[in-house]
Amino acid sequence: MRKSSVAEEVDQLSSKDWLEKDFYAVLGVSKSASSDEIKKAYRKLARELHPDRNPGNQEAEDKFKAASEAYDVLSDEKKRKEYDEMRSLFGSGAFRRGARSGAGFDPSDLFGGFTGAGGAAGSPGDRRFGGAGFSDIFSSIFSGGSGTGGAGPRRSGPQRGRDVEAEVTLDFVHAVQGTTLPLTLRSPGVCDTCHGNGAKPGTVPRTCPQCSGTGLISRNQGSFSFSEPCRECQGAGSIVDQKCPECRGSGGVTKNRTINVRFPAGVGDGQRIRLSGRGEPGERGGPAGDLYVQVKVRPDDLFGRSGDDLTLTVPITMAEAVLGTDLRVPTMDTPVTLRVPPGTPSGRKLRARGKGVLRRNGEAGDLIVTVEVQVPAQISDEARDALEQFAKLTSPAGRDRIEARLRRLG
Repeated sequence: MRKSSVAEEVDQLSSKDWLEKDFYAVLGVSKSASSDEIKKAYRKLARELHPDRNPGNQEAEDKFKAASEAYDVLSDEKKRKEYDEMRSLFGSGAFRRGARSGAGFDPSDLFGGFTGAGGAAGSPGDRRFGGAGFSDIFSSIFSGGSGTGGAGPRRSGPQRGRDVEAEVTLDFVHAVQGTTLPLTLRSPGVCDTCHGNGAKPGTVPRTCPQCSGTGLISRNQGSFSFSEPCRECQGAGSIVDQKCPECRGSGGVTKNRTINVRFPAGVGDGQRIRLSGRGEPGERGGPAGDLYVQVKVRPDDLFGRSGDDLTLTVPITMAEAVLGTDLRVPTMDTPVTLRVPPGTPSGRKLRARGKGVLRRNGEAGDLIVTVEVQVPAQISDEARDALEQFAKLTSPAGRDRIEARLRRLG
């Protein structure tokens, strides 16, 4: 999932910084936190710290970036496991300076080549680690091979863009009947001038002569052999000699874009709608991510909802409850008339079939009408006389048994 509704490019972590950062503390969760707890904590921080809500607030922007970095790792089960293992490994002193062999050790010696640009990251989250994912680091150290390791080299080709998340509030009627609304997002997009390749119009990037377009260079360090991003092209595999004046060679710009989102009939409060390929653009020709729209539904002043059924409470008079009546009620389209049988008690439910929420199979739920017998607080003298006469002529069913028990008790 995306991890932020308006994506911002976060600072890359140096070879030492990422070991020192406590992502759990950044999100305010424990190391044993579940995925749902991590997601909930991140969303809360993202809403509070988002640049759109804190214009000009550098501290909030820095915290937003830090939260995005932390969530990129902790939301991915594999990355989280590797992060925990690496933190534990260095924290235990396994690579402490002078350990075992007595030779000095600096994490930058191990990751020295991984602090360049993140253009060749295996995934968007890998950019936060200087262009190298944890799996690349592990395979490079412990594979004992020629640098590719058991897991193979890091991908340097086209990369999928990140997912984007947005929130939209719908009126109750629109949620039931369905609607199409424009949604404006401010997020990274493909540069319209260079169409994403980063080169000045009329020119094209050239293949990097150092890595032959792979984006990787094999390097030996002591008894280790591993691959690292090519420093000549920063792992991109290509070099832009004349950069696009609009995006300065990045291939992307932050801009507003408006898309029409179709909300199907019956969409519910809290439901997420996925729009494939409408997220952030991919890198180096990769596919775009997805857009996830979180739906909030405003309550209606008349109708409620229970699954695929609509609910409505209608007050009736005592006379209507006793004598029965034809009750005309509204629906989402045309009114319907329901028969209230004589002697209807308060709270009785009447059903108008097919007047509820439309289901995916084309059928619709029902409208459930609850009648509520209204007892007036004040009445006229004429009405009082009529009710007193009515009381003399009628008796509630079952009252005679109660009165008989009272007589036995004295």
